[in-house]
Formats: sequence, structure tokens, C-alpha cells
Amino acid sequence: MLKPHPTVLRRLVEEYESLAAPTAGTPDAARAARITDLAYTLCVSTGTRDVRHALTTAHRWLAAEDAPGPARTARHASV
Repeated sequence: MLKPHPTVLRRLVEEYESLAAPTAGTPDAARAARITDLAYTLCVSTGTRDVRHALTTAHRWLAAEDAPGPARTARHASV
């Protein structure tokens, strides 16, 4: 499976979580549509069908990307 670039994935997660946060208030039509679009994009990007699973997967991938270690170094060195 292809994975999205970490920068793109991070931006999607941050925007979704910011717009969908309970403290953000009741979404207007435009914001609700953007939340729906982001949820769909996150699901497609992570190969999931539920935004909760998409966020869990995205956070796991981003944490692995941020973790130093020989596997990450070797993976990037071969690119």
C-alpha cells in the first residue's frame, strides 16, 4: 500500500482535529463539508473506512516516522 508523505498526512490530521474538536463549536455548512472531506481523505490515505481508525493509523505512522532509529535511517537512505 502506498503511504502519504508524512508532511501531507500531518497537515490532514492537524486540520481535521482542529475543525472537529468539541471546543471549535457547532460547525457551519462550509466547515462541516470540510470536516467530511478531510475524514474521507484520511480514510483513503490510510486504507481505513472509519475516521477514528484513520486517525489512529495516521498517528501511528507519524510516530514511527518521527522515531529515530536504524530502520528509519536505512529506509530513507535507499530513496
